[in-house]
Amino acid sequence: MSFWEVTQELFRGFGVTLELFILTLVLALPLGLLFALGSRSRLRPLRFLVRGFVYIIRGTPLMLQLLVVTLGPGILFGTQHALTRWKCFNGNANLAYFCGALLAFVINYACYFSEIYRGGIDNIPKGQWEAGQVLGMKKSQIFFRIILLQVVKSILAPISNETVTLVKDTSLARTVSVVEVIYAADRITGHYALIWPLFYTGAFYLVFNFLVTWCFTTAEKRLSRFRLE
Repeated sequence: MSFWEVTQELFRGFGVTLELFILTLVLALPLGLLFALGSRSRLRPLRFLVRGFVYIIRGTPLMLQLLVVTLGPGILFGTQHALTRWKCFNGNANLAYFCGALLAFVINYACYFSEIYRGGIDNIPKGQWEAGQVLGMKKSQIFFRIILLQVVKSILAPISNETVTLVKDTSLARTVSVVEVIYAADRITGHYALIWPLFYTGAFYLVFNFLVTWCFTTAEKRLSRFRLE
């Protein structure tokens, strides 16, 4: 198998990796904010429920969550997914397994993001809230117009770290038969007895992580004019 053919197959797998990464980030960031607000709620049952859920998700392995979310329904209800598994060389995606993996990733990272949000919100000086109240603003207006932007600035670094981790964690989706880039490389290695495609996948992750880090660094510079006082 030529270098170009291997590259094409890995790019197909990387397309799934990229899709899983983007969808997870787009869905987990707002969901994490909702979890953070729930964990700070004045309603004690809601606060305990959200904090307990976050504790369970953060305290158990992501791989376990992937297996439970993806394989659990079929085991519990005696059903099987209607779609067949995505074969690396024919391009037929197993949407059921992909959606299961996506759900597990979104829940997991939303819980981690929620703790980052909560810490960022708690670090905002109370004077910011009081200033908004003096101006006659509602609590929701104070939060979204004054507090949230400052929170985003303060949490960019930890969010960046979690996002880089997410890039690498997408490889765990192969355990539930989602053909991301490493799964594709493994299929090539097993079929053609080539070891170098596995090392080749490292280049994909290195370049992708470089771009992610650059985006967050740029965002931090853009927000540097907002200072917490």
